[in-house]
Amino acid sequence: MSAEAPNRPHGLKYGLDEIPKPLPKAMALGLQHVLTMFGATVAVPFILSPFLEFDSGQLAILISSVFICSAIATFLQVQFGSRLPIVQGVSFAFLGPFIGIALTYQGEDAMRYIAGAIMAGAVVEMAIGFGGIGGLLRRYVTPITIAPVIALIGLSLYDATVINASPNWWLALATTALIVLFGLVLAPRSRMISLFPILLAVVTAYLVCLLLSVTGVLPETVAGYVSFGVVGETPWVRGFDVGGGGLIFPWGTPLFDLGFFFAILAAYLASTIESFGDYHAISRIAGAGDPDAKTINRGIGMEGVGCFFTGIFGGFSSTSYSENIGLVGLTKVASRAVVLIGAVFLLLFGFVAKIGAFIATIPGPIVGGVYLALFGLIAAIGLSNLRRVDLDSQRNLMILGIVLFSGFVFPQYFGNYAGDEWSLFGIGWLTSIVRAIGSSGIAVAAVLGLLLDNLVPGTDEERGVGTYDLGTKDPVIPPGDMQGV
Repeated sequence: MSAEAPNRPHGLKYGLDEIPKPLPKAMALGLQHVLTMFGATVAVPFILSPFLEFDSGQLAILISSVFICSAIATFLQVQFGSRLPIVQGVSFAFLGPFIGIALTYQGEDAMRYIAGAIMAGAVVEMAIGFGGIGGLLRRYVTPITIAPVIALIGLSLYDATVINASPNWWLALATTALIVLFGLVLAPRSRMISLFPILLAVVTAYLVCLLLSVTGVLPETVAGYVSFGVVGETPWVRGFDVGGGGLIFPWGTPLFDLGFFFAILAAYLASTIESFGDYHAISRIAGAGDPDAKTINRGIGMEGVGCFFTGIFGGFSSTSYSENIGLVGLTKVASRAVVLIGAVFLLLFGFVAKIGAFIATIPGPIVGGVYLALFGLIAAIGLSNLRRVDLDSQRNLMILGIVLFSGFVFPQYFGNYAGDEWSLFGIGWLTSIVRAIGSSGIAVAAVLGLLLDNLVPGTDEERGVGTYDLGTKDPVIPPGDMQGV
């Protein structure tokens, strides 16, 4: 990783190598990461379950597998990959290809093809990372590309927020209000509160819902009612068998299809660029400066390794979780140890299925309220990169406007207006790739940003190349320009 930034970021409570003490505090901080990612982690299995035609038992196995895969991928990333405090979890970028596979094959057969596509694509991602290709992006990815990509990571998740919050907006808004109360109003007055704003908000909202549910004030038909039925139906411990719902290849041996492979490569592209932006965002928050080429290469390569294990253990492709980066920005706790503790909790939830089932009783509107607070923070962190570029430049404003707006326009077109008959020159695999990229606002922003910023003429100072160090506000004075200083 690059050398530490000359100044520790204002308000940073724990740096990369610092361990919160005592241990219960560190454990609570790690659990807070799990609670932050829980909604998105469980959402993908629930979204895909109807397409897969899974029953409740199969869904329980799928959720358990997702927890285990996230734990393994997080450990590999933090310990051997980028070595940044990044939580790995299920990526929404892969939903399109996965749904396409589920519409072709149902049930466990679909999961076998999904596993095959994940593992094949993971090999490509590993080659890009460990082959040194990922680090080359540093030469071409400037703040003009990074800023809209990170911003769209947060903004594009508005739909997940609406889906979770819409059954009970009052509860969602109350949860957001609690986050503001704990994170912005009370945090400056109490160090302990400043460390656990999300956890305190979620626990407070959950206890209120539980009390209203037990007393009958909140009926079962209202979103926010806490039901423990799923806990009783879930077994205590996950089996260690191979196949048949066991730990390894729970859906059977993977199956491979060339069309699915090309379709999922576009999702890997979006995931890689998203992670590239996440590495920069978390480095800035942690005060570590720009991640160097080796850090990026290790991070991308290890994400590929994590995805490969995902195929083995029957889950879905993993990537860096932006909401957890937002949590680090909110709590100012950038400790690797905290994230590794979170990985232990994830592994525990995967093996002791009833624990995960109990957390699943958290009402969706509470999760939506958390998203409402964190996803906007991610967008703001992304846009803050623009302070390094010349915002008086018509070139930069035009490129940024096109990239940001296209991140919303193209997914709308491919999702609602480009029918099944749409084709690019009649080439099936190429059409699948273009559709997959066009359906992801993050992928659209990454591709357009890279092309426009590197093809349209502009000076390095105008583009923010080498002008500012990430995480500082002071311009870097090139050697030989020290006169008068």
